[in-house]
Amino acid sequence: MNKDMQRYPGRSTAVRRTKLLLWRYCLLGVALAAGAAQAALTIQHWQTANGARVYFVETHDLPMLDVSVEFPAGTGRDAAGESGLATLTLNNLNSGAAGMGEEQLAEQFADVGAQFSGGIDRDRAGVTLRTLTSDAERTTALATLANIVQQPDFPEEIFQREKSRMIASVKQAGAEPGAIAERAFYKALYQDHPYAQTPTVATLSMLERADVRRFYERHYRADQAVVAILGDVTRSQAEAIAEQLTGKLHKPDAPLAAISQVKMPQQSIARQIAHPASQSHIMLGVPGLKRLDPDYFPLLVGNHILGGGGFSSRLTEEVREKRGLVYGVSSYFLPLADQGPYLISLQTKKEQTAEAMKVVRETIATFIEQGPTEQELQNAKSNIIGSFPLRIDSNKKLLGYLQVIGFYNLALTYLDDYPLAVEAVTLAQIKDAFKRRVDPHLMASVVVGGEAAK
Repeated sequence: MNKDMQRYPGRSTAVRRTKLLLWRYCLLGVALAAGAAQAALTIQHWQTANGARVYFVETHDLPMLDVSVEFPAGTGRDAAGESGLATLTLNNLNSGAAGMGEEQLAEQFADVGAQFSGGIDRDRAGVTLRTLTSDAERTTALATLANIVQQPDFPEEIFQREKSRMIASVKQAGAEPGAIAERAFYKALYQDHPYAQTPTVATLSMLERADVRRFYERHYRADQAVVAILGDVTRSQAEAIAEQLTGKLHKPDAPLAAISQVKMPQQSIARQIAHPASQSHIMLGVPGLKRLDPDYFPLLVGNHILGGGGFSSRLTEEVREKRGLVYGVSSYFLPLADQGPYLISLQTKKEQTAEAMKVVRETIATFIEQGPTEQELQNAKSNIIGSFPLRIDSNKKLLGYLQVIGFYNLALTYLDDYPLAVEAVTLAQIKDAFKRRVDPHLMASVVVGGEAAK
């Protein structure tokens, strides 16, 4: 789950000129980064004085700077009965800080054409800044970001506004079949594990400003901060930026507890939820893999063949091309700190629900039993390796990988190693990994709409 915080336009000709210049650099950066993506990236890593981990890529192609600060403060950190607290905390970070109000903070970013946003998933939450690196613009943008990260005020009035917005959003999602299916799927898959948590009207209604402050103090801490810096600054400047953004963060005496271990299912769980939509929304899956999982690349390449490779995948061939049961069907692994989901999703006419699910299950079972062919393996490797440069062809995408590398403690050579690891995958590894990790008989399934397969 990701959410961009509100962005505010500039208010003068000078501001508009600054923003236009920034966007022109952004567009130029795509072209330059596409070529740079072919070359090895040097990722520098160190810790600040108070323990924040920093990951830095120095590049002077453009006068731009991208910075993020992330924490283990995702929705998986919500306590039982407090679902939505992590998201509400993030949404209120820029509502007021260091005595400045929401509008004043927004104007400081707008005056220098900087872009500020926030994002959250089940493991992590944080904020991101893009700014020009000229002294005036960079100084203002970074000072504002530092205040938001380290000295949020969480004004009561704006807290109540954001809480009301979230409640309205949850109510709206409660009528959408896709959102209903996703919520039910995670609950069926993870049961009482924190990864199953999703906000409800009831849990949000009980939250108060003090809960947000408590969550911030517990999770937005110096020793857990991960700072990613990419752009037109030197190492010494990057060190100063990292200290500026984290030096005032508190560092509690007690260590932050790890998220509890995911329990593997002992039996399949099937849920059917009535809905008036003309199509059924179907999700199936099992707990999949962790970020630092030895089966990561065999499962990645194997899934590309099974359902992650678009029109070339087996699921698309069997369910869409041969039988016309769906417009699209896909599968993917979502690696997390613990075992994230392996998810297969599709939509079909209500009257075709049972048949579509039967074909999906049979296709998965056949793949697990027989494995892919040599030709399928070579095609998958070519597609994954060939498209990899497109995943890092902009500063924004590179920053995203830098965040993942830092948060999950991946190797600093991860981007260089990725194509080599894909190329090294064998047929035997794929077959072995899928047999051990994906049991069709233990898959959770959710159908919103039509009649589920028996």
